[in-house]
Amino acid sequence: MKTQALADHLAENPVNEEYEPLKTYFPGEEVMQIYEVEKEEKPGWKLFFDGAANMKGVGIGAVLISKTGHHYPVTAQLHFYCTNNMSEYESCILGLRLAIDMGIQEVLVLGDSDLIVHQLQGEWETRDLKLIPYRQCLYDLC
Repeated sequence: MKTQALADHLAENPVNEEYEPLKTYFPGEEVMQIYEVEKEEKPGWKLFFDGAANMKGVGIGAVLISKTGHHYPVTAQLHFYCTNNMSEYESCILGLRLAIDMGIQEVLVLGDSDLIVHQLQGEWETRDLKLIPYRQCLYDLC
């Protein structure tokens, strides 16, 4: 089907003396060298975490990034019933335990779970009884 469409296009648009190639301009095509500009970020350790629960199981993971940019990933598969919110808490706890085991005193924790962030900051109430122990565990770790 696709080859027929290409053949039809070529048959309808023959190259003859009136043909002019398409002229395109690519912005930056005259650039010969590119330099990377580092962002001014708060120096220090960073912890990224994420968890996911679905019909196939629960996976959690975290990546600890040092001041010098070295990455220390850790992942786990949970073998118990877990909601998606619980998996987010589990992954954050996993990452914080790694940081503690490595003797890190200060870490910037980053994740995509608004729920955890707002609950830990006290902006949202923790109504799900299953999440209260996780919240308490994070308070204890911090």
